[in-house]
Amino acid sequence: IAVIYNRSEGGTTIKPVYINNNGQLGTQPPASSRRFKEQINPMDKKSEAILSLKPVMFRFKDDNERVPQFGLIAEDVAKVDPDLILRDEDGKIYTVRYEAINAMLLNEFLKEHRRVEEQGAIIAQQKKDFGSELARQQKAFEAKVAQQKKQIEALTAAVQKVSDQISINKPNAQLVTNP
Repeated sequence: IAVIYNRSEGGTTIKPVYINNNGQLGTQPPASSRRFKEQINPMDKKSEAILSLKPVMFRFKDDNERVPQFGLIAEDVAKVDPDLILRDEDGKIYTVRYEAINAMLLNEFLKEHRRVEEQGAIIAQQKKDFGSELARQQKAFEAKVAQQKKQIEALTAAVQKVSDQISINKPNAQLVTNP
């Protein structure tokens, strides 16, 4: 274990090796079953810390193949949330607990997904309300147009009646000649 502990091989990881707090080596990740856990609580806002993280591209100094890597700088992560890093036997910052960040990402994704669903429901309701209001206003407009049409017809009839009476009461024009 001393040969591999605290040693970065660089490059891309094919099969991770895990070392627990007791220095035991294994290739299985920590157990996820409820039976191995206690004080289980929702993550809630704790996962919002990842929104302050700044992912970077880099190359490991000891990687002769110079393979581009993607990740985080442990010192920067420690400033955001010290629970997201691991320290070496000397207490120096060593690495990021990426498995914890993955769980936090999932929590933030689920929170955002719920917000999107809620907004979708609100938008659907607003569309329904808008459609109902539009239909109501359309009916009111059509009723007003019909009312105004009747008024115009009544006024036209009244004007025609007055016009007809003027024609009847108008004296006939007489032709006068000068002798």
